[in-house]
Amino acid sequence: MSKLPDSLPYWIAGALALFWFVGAYNRLVRLRSAALQAYAALDAALVRQLDFVQARVAAEPATGAVFENGSGGASLPAAAGQLATLLAATRLRPLNPAGIAALATALHVLLSAWQRLHPDSVVSFDADGVLSRPAPLTGTLEPSADGAAPIAWPEPSAAAEIARNQFNLAVAQYNGAITQFPALLVAWIMQLRQAAPLR
Repeated sequence: MSKLPDSLPYWIAGALALFWFVGAYNRLVRLRSAALQAYAALDAALVRQLDFVQARVAAEPATGAVFENGSGGASLPAAAGQLATLLAATRLRPLNPAGIAALATALHVLLSAWQRLHPDSVVSFDADGVLSRPAPLTGTLEPSADGAAPIAWPEPSAAAEIARNQFNLAVAQYNGAITQFPALLVAWIMQLRQAAPLR
């Protein structure tokens, strides 16, 4: 007769399943935290771009600059205001795909308005921060290997493109982790949802 209780194998299996669950959950939380930190850096870079645009918009009437298209001059402050509003809203839930999609739309509207008014003062950078080239006048850039086209930024700084690339990579790692089996079960139980990159 064995001295070990019959339920011991079940307790061992339960303990192993619990340890696996906690380990998988910790990994997902770590990847989610990395995506949130990458968004914080992206948010700061986008705020700098927005401040640059708003400072130029505020300075242009003082210098007597006249826009060729009256609606173009009004659309830039409106687009800047919309982007500022969406940045504030996205900070609350930065991994919400609908919020990131709205932010991306507002960002592209701002950048299009800026490029129409200042076609010679936009530059694009590769994902690693190397100056890619001045933005083409057509406004279309070729996508990179990951499918994201470089963005033509108003402020001549690579910080925004680097931060965008790091956020997109962190989101891709997080999304990849929560779609793998068996971590998919942990994500489903803990209600961890996929995030969206900023395209």
